[in-house]
Amino acid sequence: MGVRLLLAIGAGAVAAVPFGLLLLLVEGAWPPLLRLDAGAARRLHEVALEHPGWTATLRFLSDWLWDPATLRIAVALLTGWLLYRRAWRLAAWAATTAIGGALIGVLVKVVVERARPSLQDPVAQAPGYSFPSGHAMTATTSCAVLLLVLLPLVPRRWRGLCWAAAGISVLGVGFTRIALGVHWFSDVIGGWLLGGAVVVLTGWAFEAWRSDAGRPRTDVSEGLEPELTDEEPEPRAYGPESGSRDR
Repeated sequence: MGVRLLLAIGAGAVAAVPFGLLLLLVEGAWPPLLRLDAGAARRLHEVALEHPGWTATLRFLSDWLWDPATLRIAVALLTGWLLYRRAWRLAAWAATTAIGGALIGVLVKVVVERARPSLQDPVAQAPGYSFPSGHAMTATTSCAVLLLVLLPLVPRRWRGLCWAAAGISVLGVGFTRIALGVHWFSDVIGGWLLGGAVVVLTGWAFEAWRSDAGRPRTDVSEGLEPELTDEEPEPRAYGPESGSRDR
């Protein structure tokens, strides 16, 4: 188990490398990145000012449908359902990924202290620091949790649509934050990368947990725990009434 957990930590560290590189560019105020951020903010802000109906739609998507609170409530409800199904490990993974991702995101924001875009005639306001985007990071971790937990319950012919819906949601969240002028382009990329690194780390740790319980490795297209469709999805070795490992 120890070796597998070390591998999980290593996978998470590798996945965090792109985020680390982006963080260095942000902290170093790399001119090409600053020009990209400023150009995207300026062009999208012009569109937002010229099309108030479009901007209102973006506000609804960002503040309600894809708001972090909405996504976290969805994950919390899913976690509660997993506990009801006695899928203890999946519930622990979902909660750890969501809560851990939120705490890491806040910590990085406080450390970096990047200011949000300051635009003339802003169409939206947001408190706190800018890097990384909390909306983008929460969308990444939340959609990953919902997708990887629920895939075993979805008929195979519909799974492609589930992946597409998750991808559109994650990309859509990022676009709304830039278009509303509350985040730089690199903030959103940072949120996606850091959220992805958290999912890789916890996902590999969960696979190590599965291996320790004697279950085979799974393909990501099958979800984290294909046995969720069984009447008793949890290995006896990890049930609350267990006294010994399954053989």
